[in-house]
Amino acid sequence: MAILKKEKLQTILQVTESLNQIKDIDSLLDRILLESRRFMGADAGSIYLVQGNCLRISYVQNDSMLKGNSNNRLIYQNHEVPIDEHSMSGYVAYTKKPLIIADAYAIPATVPYQFNRSFDIQSAYRTHAVMSIPLITVANRLIGVLQLINPLNEAGVVVPFSEEDCLLGMHFAIQAASAIERAQITRETILRMIKIAQLHDPKETGGHVNRVGAYSIEIYQKWASDHGVDPEEIKRQKDALRIAAMLHDVGKVAISDLILKKSEKLSADEFGVVQMHTVLGARLFSDSSSDVDAMAGEIALNHHEKWDGSGYPGQIRLDENPIRMGKGKKADEIPLMARIVAVADVFDALITRRIYKDGWAEEKVLEYLEEQKASHFDPEIVQAFISIYDIILAIHRRYPD
Repeated sequence: MAILKKEKLQTILQVTESLNQIKDIDSLLDRILLESRRFMGADAGSIYLVQGNCLRISYVQNDSMLKGNSNNRLIYQNHEVPIDEHSMSGYVAYTKKPLIIADAYAIPATVPYQFNRSFDIQSAYRTHAVMSIPLITVANRLIGVLQLINPLNEAGVVVPFSEEDCLLGMHFAIQAASAIERAQITRETILRMIKIAQLHDPKETGGHVNRVGAYSIEIYQKWASDHGVDPEEIKRQKDALRIAAMLHDVGKVAISDLILKKSEKLSADEFGVVQMHTVLGARLFSDSSSDVDAMAGEIALNHHEKWDGSGYPGQIRLDENPIRMGKGKKADEIPLMARIVAVADVFDALITRRIYKDGWAEEKVLEYLEEQKASHFDPEIVQAFISIYDIILAIHRRYPD
C-alpha cells in the first residue's frame, strides 16, 4: 500500500506539472478529470464549476456508458446544482470539505444530502461509490467540485474509495484549482477582447465566439480521429484551437463601425475594407512565438478562403503596405484549422437569430452546407460536422447569446 501511495504521489506531481502547460479551460478540465480518474481507477466522474450561487456541471466522463467522442455530448448539457446541503456536490461546495460515499443508494436519512438518481435512471447506469472533493485555491477561493465515481479493482469490480484516496485527491485538487483559476482568467481576457470587437460589430457576441470555439474543437476531434492522428497530438491541437477559433474575427476591432453596423448592402469599396479584418487580425499575432498565437493568426487570415479558390485575402504578404489581395488559396493550400473554423463560423451565423435577421431552419442550413462543400467548404470537414451534429446542437444550446 505504501508503494502504491508513493506511485500515486509521483503521478500527481507529474500531472500537476503538465496542467500548467494547458491554456484552454475546456482542455484543462478534460485533462484534470481524465488524470484524476486514472490514478484513482474511477470509471466515471464530473467537474462542477461555481457559477453564482450554483455549481454548473462543466465536464463529464464515463467509460462504461460512452466511448470516444460520444462522451462529448454530455459535456455541453446544462445542469446546475445549488450550493447548499441537499446534494452531494452542493454539500461539498457549501462546507468546503470532501465527502466519501460507499454506496450512493444507501445514504442514511440522518444526513442532509441525498443522491439524485435521475441520471442513473435515464442512462441505465449504477452509481455505487462516490468521492467528492472541493476545488479550492491557495487563497481559499472555491472554484468548484471534483466528483469521482465507481473506482474499479483489477478484476473490474467496484470498490469503495479509501481515506488515503481522499488525502491524495485533496492534494491534487489544490493544484487543479489553481490551474483552473489561471485558465479562467485567460478565457475572461479573451472574452474582453471580443467585447471590444462587439462594440463595432453586432454579429460578434460572446455566445457566437464560444460556440465557434466549441464547434471547432469537436469537428477537429472527429476529423483527426478519422485520420488516425495520435491522441496526444489531438489534445495538444485542441488546446490551442479553442482559443484561436474564438479570436477568428478579432481584426474587426480596426474596422470602422460605420461599415460593420451598416444595415444596407455594402459597396465594393466598403466590402474591401471589411475584407481587411483578416489581414489585420493576422498581424495582431505575427510577432509571437506561442502555438496559440500562431494558430490564431493562421485562422484569422484564412477563415474566409474557399475550397475552390474564390475566397479572400488570398496569397498576400502580411508586411506589405498597402496590402494587395492576391489569388485565392484553394483546397489544401488553406490551413486545416481555418477550413474547420469556416464551417463553424458560417453555420453559427446562419442558424442564429440576430436583431437584423431570423435564424435559418436547421434543414436549410444543413442543405446549404451540403451544397457548398467542394466550392466554399472542405467536403471532409462538412462530413465531420454532420456526423457529430447532435454534439453541435448541444453546444448551440449551451452558449446562448
